[in-house]
Amino acid sequence: MHFLDQAKIYIRSGAGGPGAVSFRREKYVEYGGPDGGDGGRGGDLVFEAVAGLNTLIDFRYTQHFKAPRGVPGMGKDRTGAQGKDLVIKVPVGTQILDEDREEVLADLVEAGQRVVLLEGGLGGRGNASYKTSTNRAPRQHQPGLPFEERWVWLRLKLLADAGLVGLPNAGKSTFINKITNTNAKVGAYAFTTLTPQLGVVRHRAREFVLADIPGLIEGAADGAGIGDRFLGHIERCRVLIHLIDVSGTDPAEAMRVIEDELAAYGGGLDGKPRLVALNKIDLVDAELVEAFSSELLEAGAEKVFPISGATGAGLDALLDAVISYLPAATATERPSGEQEDEGAAAPWSPL
Repeated sequence: MHFLDQAKIYIRSGAGGPGAVSFRREKYVEYGGPDGGDGGRGGDLVFEAVAGLNTLIDFRYTQHFKAPRGVPGMGKDRTGAQGKDLVIKVPVGTQILDEDREEVLADLVEAGQRVVLLEGGLGGRGNASYKTSTNRAPRQHQPGLPFEERWVWLRLKLLADAGLVGLPNAGKSTFINKITNTNAKVGAYAFTTLTPQLGVVRHRAREFVLADIPGLIEGAADGAGIGDRFLGHIERCRVLIHLIDVSGTDPAEAMRVIEDELAAYGGGLDGKPRLVALNKIDLVDAELVEAFSSELLEAGAEKVFPISGATGAGLDALLDAVISYLPAATATERPSGEQEDEGAAAPWSPL
C-alpha cells in the first residue's frame, strides 16, 4: 500500500429539499385546500476516524464528496425524506485544515471520533404550512436552504508514543526491525526509508508504538534531501530516540545537525525529551564507544545509550528508558489469564 499523508479534497453537504405546492382534489371530500408537505433536510458531511488505516492514499483517486440533498415535499402533507449523511472515514491522527492550510478545522485523534464539518440545508416549507384563516389557498413555498461547500486539506500525523530520528544510514530501519516485526527496508545507502514506518514494541509486559521517519540531513528545513515534511508524524510522540552511528565520522556533529533541524522545524519537537543512542557498537571497540559517549555528553546529551540494532546489545536499557516516559499501565495478560513475567521476552506484534 502506498503512503500518502496529505490530500486536498472538495466537500459539499446536501441542500434542503423544496416544499411542495399542492391542493386536495378528492371526489368525496367536501372541502379541498393546500396539502403540500415540507422538504427533507439535506445530508451532513461527516468525518470519522477509524482504526486500521494509516494512509490517505484513497483520497488521491477520489477527491469530490457530495452528500445527498433532501427529498422534495409532496402532496397529501407528505414530508420529503432527509438526505443521508455522508461519512468520510479517515485514519486516526488526521487533521482537517482550511484551503489555505492556516486553520485547523478538526483534529481526529481517537478511533470512533466524529465531527460534522458541513451541515445539510434545512428543507423548505410546503404551502400547507402557510394556510391561515385569511389565506385559505396559499401558493407560496420555500425552496430549501442551500448546501455548504469548501475545499479542505487532510493532513495525517501518525499517532506514536516514541519517535525515531537520525541521519541517513544511522541504522534506524535495522533498529525498528529488531524490536518490532516491522519489515522496514534496509540498505547500505542513504534514504533507504522513504516513508514513515510504524511498529508496536512489547517490552517487560508493556507495549508502545514506535514511529520511524526518513533520515534528516543538514538543511532539511529548507528542503534538502527529503526535507522535513515527515517530522509532523512525530509531533505527538512523548519521547524521541536519537540514533547516532558510532562508525560515522563525527557523532557529536551528527547530533548537532539533527538538533538544529528539529529546532528549525518547530512544532514543539525541540522541547521533547530526547534519548541519545549510540548505534552499531558491534562494529567498533569499547574504547571508541566510551570516547564518543563522552563527546556526546559534552555536546549536551543527558545520557548516552550504547546499543546495537543488529545484535540487540543494550536495547533493554534503552527501552526501559522509553517506558519511563509513558503513562503508567497494568501488565498485559497471557491468553491463559496469567500475567507475563517481568523479565520475559515477548513476541513482537505488527501494528
